[in-house]
Amino acid sequence: MTARSLRIGSGYDVHRLVEGRRLVLGGMDIPFEMGLLGHSDADVLIHAICDALLGAAALGDIGGHFPDTAEEYKDIDSCRLLEKVRQLLMDVGWRIINVDCTIIAQRPKLAAYIPAMRAKLAQTLIIEPEQISIKATTTEGLGFAGRGEGIASQAIALIESIS
Repeated sequence: MTARSLRIGSGYDVHRLVEGRRLVLGGMDIPFEMGLLGHSDADVLIHAICDALLGAAALGDIGGHFPDTAEEYKDIDSCRLLEKVRQLLMDVGWRIINVDCTIIAQRPKLAAYIPAMRAKLAQTLIIEPEQISIKATTTEGLGFAGRGEGIASQAIALIESIS
């Protein structure tokens, strides 16, 4: 019998809030007067998850796989990037056990959207919603997030070898 191999990875992303963009978090359009600025759809939650998964498998980071200078990723739905990361992990012999995330934003309030985000991410990762935790918090008005200048997200992923 071989020992089960487990790895943990962490990810972090932040994007500036601007007018004239839609707000996408966890693959969901969130009604808000501003959106996140980025080369892709700027989904900070999915970007943090991608980095956590890639980090756990020692496969680099999201910028190395999907550079913001590549035209093919301009305005891309970040769920497509997450699908590619999931497939890459599977190709090298890893499966996802769970993902734990925190979104850091003063506004908008996100609690009502979290169940739909979990369902969308589970569908994208081909895992159960119970394997994904998403929390949202404010910074009590402190820092760039507290001033409403941007939104950040952190993610931690646990993966196991499938060989």
